Amino acid sequence: MSETVERTIRIDEERSVSALLDAPRDPLALLVLAHGAGAGMRHPFLGDLAAELVARNIATLRYQFPYMERGSRRPDGPKLAHAAVRAAVADAAAAMSGVPLFAGGKSFGGRMTSQAQAAQPLQGVRGLVFVGFPLHPPGKPGTERADHLDQVNVPMLFLQGTRDEFAGLELIEPVLARLDPRARLHVIEGGNHSFRVPKAAGRTPAEIMAELATAIADFVGSQTAGG
Repeated sequence: MSETVERTIRIDEERSVSALLDAPRDPLALLVLAHGAGAGMRHPFLGDLAAELVARNIATLRYQFPYMERGSRRPDGPKLAHAAVRAAVADAAAAMSGVPLFAGGKSFGGRMTSQAQAAQPLQGVRGLVFVGFPLHPPGKPGTERADHLDQVNVPMLFLQGTRDEFAGLELIEPVLARLDPRARLHVIEGGNHSFRVPKAAGRTPAEIMAELATAIADFVGSQTAGG
């Protein structure tokens, strides 16, 4: 069992954001987990994912971007979003010193994390986890949003659904092939951008969440084996 601990992360002299730390007794790693564009850190999806990861001995630090903290629907610009990512990573490292560190997030949060990493490596981060990387807007296929990934110098895990309207597999697979061997893809059959699958698939949301968490745990384990 774990206890959710509320934290405050200072971004700069004027801005602070809320955060939630969930940690098992003896964590194998800590994942800094950013939210998507339309829902904050308390969204049930992130809460369920955090719980599944704790069950696999992986701690998580969920945090708000400044726009979400102040109740706005308009996401922060890249400069501020990247500053929030860096502040969250630094806070995580301070909260659990010595625990292997990973970062990423759902959709927008994962993309902002990757942009920050590409611009200047996040200190101590061993790998990035993308829970539905938003490769392109719905109905506007393209790969320009992945161009910066060439500058990411740590291993990356992409969790993608086959029906993701923000990332057609026919587009994202060639991108990841270009990034090989740093990029790993785990596909959720029938999953959309929220990883919901058709009823005909016969799978529950809990089963999908468990699969996502197991894929993350396997990735983390592959990057921490041997210390």
